[in-house]
Amino acid sequence: MAGDKLSDLASDLGAGEALPPEYAIALNYTPAAIRGAAACYLALDRRLAQIVGQITEPMLGQMRLTWWRDMLGVPVSERPKGDAVLTQIGEHWHGQELALIALVDAWEEMLSDPPLPRDAALRFAKGRAAGFIALAQMQKPSTDLAKFAPIGQAWALVDAAVHISDVGERDMLFELAKSIDRTPRTPPALRGAAVLDALARRSLMKSGAPLMEGRGAALTALRAGLLG
Repeated sequence: MAGDKLSDLASDLGAGEALPPEYAIALNYTPAAIRGAAACYLALDRRLAQIVGQITEPMLGQMRLTWWRDMLGVPVSERPKGDAVLTQIGEHWHGQELALIALVDAWEEMLSDPPLPRDAALRFAKGRAAGFIALAQMQKPSTDLAKFAPIGQAWALVDAAVHISDVGERDMLFELAKSIDRTPRTPPALRGAAVLDALARRSLMKSGAPLMEGRGAALTALRAGLLG
């Protein structure tokens, strides 16, 4: 997804740190103990999406993503001051930065030359969703969460697809999202991810409609948030 396709993402995301409504709803169903870390993760995801969506030369995007990767790899005390998201990462993700680096790597996959390869799209989905399991482990480190690994992957793909104008790439991302197995009923620590996953699957049923489009979106989010 390079060249003018990247601008499709930027035009929909816009500027600033405000989170999309589905992110806010997902946070409402995230346990208070990890809500700050979850908000930080989603804010970083949005920031990276903006980087990828706004650049016109993939090399420039890679340079900006490399900056984030480098910052996540150094001690908190050595990171520059003044960036709100980076500051929050230091507060909530100290010692857990590998999941955030996976998120950076995931967005870099979207800088692949068009058409976006299917294997790159799958790596993007896995890397973008990896943070949800990391969040759950923050709350209960001893919990075996392997069976929930696919949580968020359908959302990662659908959310990207609805911001892309290239029909071929959109269809590929939608088809790949349909192939992602549904997770079992999720524990409370993963309810936020379950909300995003449910909204993404609803979007697939509606031919790729925006996640929060229509009155049924709120009900879908409510059901997933309460039941997993």
